[in-house]
Amino acid sequence: MRRFETKTVVITGGSRGIGAAIARRFAREGANVMVSANEDASATVDAIVKDGGRAAQFTADVTDKAQVAALYDAAEAEFGGVDVSIQNAGVITIAKVEDLTIEEWRKVLEVNTTGVFLCCQEAIARMRRHGRGGRLINTASGQARQGFIFTPHYAASKFGVVGITQSLAKEVAKERITVNAFCPGIIETDMWAYNDEAWGKLLGTYAPGELMAEWVRNIPMARAGSGEDVAGLVTFLASEDAAYITGQTVNVDGGLIMS
Repeated sequence: MRRFETKTVVITGGSRGIGAAIARRFAREGANVMVSANEDASATVDAIVKDGGRAAQFTADVTDKAQVAALYDAAEAEFGGVDVSIQNAGVITIAKVEDLTIEEWRKVLEVNTTGVFLCCQEAIARMRRHGRGGRLINTASGQARQGFIFTPHYAASKFGVVGITQSLAKEVAKERITVNAFCPGIIETDMWAYNDEAWGKLLGTYAPGELMAEWVRNIPMARAGSGEDVAGLVTFLASEDAAYITGQTVNVDGGLIMS
C-alpha cells in the first residue's frame, strides 16, 4: 500500500525500538519521514533510504519548546507541510518509592507528558496553517490503563498522555485534525530489556530474560509484540480509513489488558 504518498510525517523517539519501526512503515507506504530523537537517528534514516524511501533526521529535546519548533520548521523545509505527527519519545526509570528521586519524577513527566503536549501544540499550529487537517498520534502505555509497581512517575506520565489526547481531540475535531493514542504492552525493544533487568532485580532473584518470559506467559496471544505490530495500528490511525476516529486510546498488547 502507498497510503501516504506525498504526506509528511514527523516522529519523535524514532532512532530505535517502536519509533524506528513506525518510521520504516510510513516510509514503505510512501511518506516523507522526519525522524527525531535526542540521539543519532542515522540508522533509521539509512535503512529507509536503502529501501528506496525518503527520510531525514533532526536532533531535538522534546521538553524544549524552541527545539520542538525547530524540528517542525526542519520538516516543513525538507518535505513540506506536516500531515502526521507521532509523539513517541519516552523514558522510564524503575525504583522503589523510597528511592525514587524528584529528579527522576520530573524527567519522566517532562519527556513523556510535557514533550507530547509541546509536539502536539506545534503540529496543530502547522496543520491549521496549511488547512488540510491532519493526524496526531500519541504513545501511551499499558501503564496508562493500569499503573505498575515501582513506576508511579511513569504511570502518571502515561495517564497524562491519554488526558491530553482526549482534550485536544475535542478542541480540533472540526478542523479535520484527529488525535488518538495507543498503549503498547510488552514489545521487544531496548526499553523492555532494561525493564526486564531493573524490575527483575527489585522483584527478586530473576536471571536476565526470566521475568519477561513470566509476563509473556500471561499474554493471551502467548508472545511479546514487535515494533511492526505497533506500526500497523499507527499507520491505520493516520490513514483516511480512520478519518472518523478521534479521542481514542487503543491497546496493542496481544490481549494482556482488555479495557
